[in-house]
Amino acid sequence: MKRKGRFADLFVMSSLKFQLLSRTLLVMSALLLLIGVFQYVVMQRFMYQNKAETIRNQLAALPPNMWQRFGMLDGQSALITKQESNRDNHNYGGDLKDPERIFISELSIALIDNQGNYKLISSPFAEPTPQLDQAEYLELMSKKMKLNHRIMKDASGNEQLVVFHQTGGERGGPGGPGVQGLIQASASVAPIRDVLFQQLLTFVFLSLLAMVMGLLGFLPVLRRTLVPLSNMVDTVKQIDAGNLNERFPEHQGQVEMDQLAASFNGMLERLEISFEAEKEAKEQMRRFAADASHELRTPLTSIHGFLEVLLRGAYQQPDQLLKALKSMHGESVRIKKLVEDLLMLARLDRTPAFQKSEGVLDELLHEMEPQLRLLAGERTVTFSLAPQTRYAYDPDKIKQVVLNLFHNAIQHTHPLTGKVDLTLERTASGVEIAVHDNGEGIASEHIPHLFDRFYRIDSSRARRSGGAGLGLSITHSIVELHGGTIEVSSVAGEGSTFKVLLPLVK
Repeated sequence: MKRKGRFADLFVMSSLKFQLLSRTLLVMSALLLLIGVFQYVVMQRFMYQNKAETIRNQLAALPPNMWQRFGMLDGQSALITKQESNRDNHNYGGDLKDPERIFISELSIALIDNQGNYKLISSPFAEPTPQLDQAEYLELMSKKMKLNHRIMKDASGNEQLVVFHQTGGERGGPGGPGVQGLIQASASVAPIRDVLFQQLLTFVFLSLLAMVMGLLGFLPVLRRTLVPLSNMVDTVKQIDAGNLNERFPEHQGQVEMDQLAASFNGMLERLEISFEAEKEAKEQMRRFAADASHELRTPLTSIHGFLEVLLRGAYQQPDQLLKALKSMHGESVRIKKLVEDLLMLARLDRTPAFQKSEGVLDELLHEMEPQLRLLAGERTVTFSLAPQTRYAYDPDKIKQVVLNLFHNAIQHTHPLTGKVDLTLERTASGVEIAVHDNGEGIASEHIPHLFDRFYRIDSSRARRSGGAGLGLSITHSIVELHGGTIEVSSVAGEGSTFKVLLPLVK
């Protein structure tokens, strides 16, 4: 059934197999037609030329003085002595008194004197032979020619091959410089046409036979040649949105198919990456909505609980009222910070156009020193900034990056023995900002997820400090918008280092 289906597909006019086969046969037919026409024309010319050469040789083999016996080459009757007649009969083995026995039976012989007068001597045809005008005969005699022949029609419309042969007496004689007349010999071209027609029929038969044999031999070759295309079709049928890992074979022995397969594989890889990214984005959005709802629900539940306590009469007790108000204020601050962080992430996701300007980066960090020392409290803070480090950046966004990293370091260091180092260096590839602390460090399994939204190593402590796990996400987005990267290295019990690598602006 499969073989029958493929055979049926071959004769569907819109199929590639049918189009290749039909166009190949069309090209072969055109080539064979051109070859046949060329062969017919060349063969016809060759046979006419060969026949004319044969007739000319026959005419040239006859004695020149014999034409004078017919009284046409010198313009007057010539007397033939008995001695000349016997000599000619002895030399040429014929009776010159009977011209029909001298000339070839299939030729018509006519003589044209030096005045252009025409006289038919011998003819096997019932109809008169073709004849030129007197002026044309004179023109032929005036030209030096090796072989002159024409295809002319007689009175019945039949074509004949006419050959003209110059002859005459001594040079400088009365007929001109060696030419005293013309001999016109004509023969029917029907035998030549019959041979050409037989050759044409043979060529047509062999051409049709070659096309039929070529068709039978081309079918399996065509089917085998299109196997890679059929394999690609079968592969495409297996590909859908849930199965994008199928790939086309790229080495099938056909350059065009290999290029097409490579292009399709590249497209499938991009589609697979796109689908995976969309799937990951949907999963992140789901997690984001769940985490945001969870983060908002906690302070809202706390505020709601305090309000219920106050409504039950606790508002009449000053101590409990003040405690409830402080708690609700703290929770509202957490909600406000969470909403601001979410708005910041939303703006960063839209990839805003930063207002970057070149400035001295170490001066910016020195301006932040009082604020950072205030946040550090009793912790030791050191600054190591390369002077006159110029770079194109957004000052507000870089400040937020440093504050987020510094605040993260403070949260994970001891309030009294903690130590935080802020460094700024110029590198071969750009600028490096690093924040190092001597806190408890980060376990290796947490490092790949540090910049995920709402990801926290210690959820309870993050809530006590007011964090929602969005600071490092915001930092990562800002660094990426500056074209840089952020790296984390940490040793448990010894501390962590966050490095911001900003590339040179080209």
